[in-house]
Amino acid sequence: MRRRSRPTLLAVGVFALLGVVGCDADDHPNEPRPAAPVELTAKIDNEKVTVSPGKEGAGLFNVTISNQSSEDAALTFTGPTDRSTPSIGAGNVLTFKLDLEEGNYVVSVEDETVKPDKLEIDEPRESAQNDLLLP
Repeated sequence: MRRRSRPTLLAVGVFALLGVVGCDADDHPNEPRPAAPVELTAKIDNEKVTVSPGKEGAGLFNVTISNQSSEDAALTFTGPTDRSTPSIGAGNVLTFKLDLEEGNYVVSVEDETVKPDKLEIDEPRESAQNDLLLP
């Protein structure tokens, strides 16, 4: 059996030590994962806009919008974060991702005869850091 010489072992030890020292926690912070997206639904008809749930924590939302009116419509969220969807054809459905900040929102369409709805966004939701089976 062949024995390694002391200089080889010393070199391996030095490289291993440099590898450990090179891994600095500031280079790879373990930032918490954002909150899991929440499902939000909206319905547009000829009389009003309806959003459910009407109160939720700030963060990312998957919004499913059903346009049950007789006209094409775009849904507008007016508040601390102003966002609008693309036009949704009459009788069609749109899925839209939306990141909303804390505050009160009015959810409306351009047609002023259609009554808007209100949406209350509370403090940001907790991190999904320790939730299993999330994408």
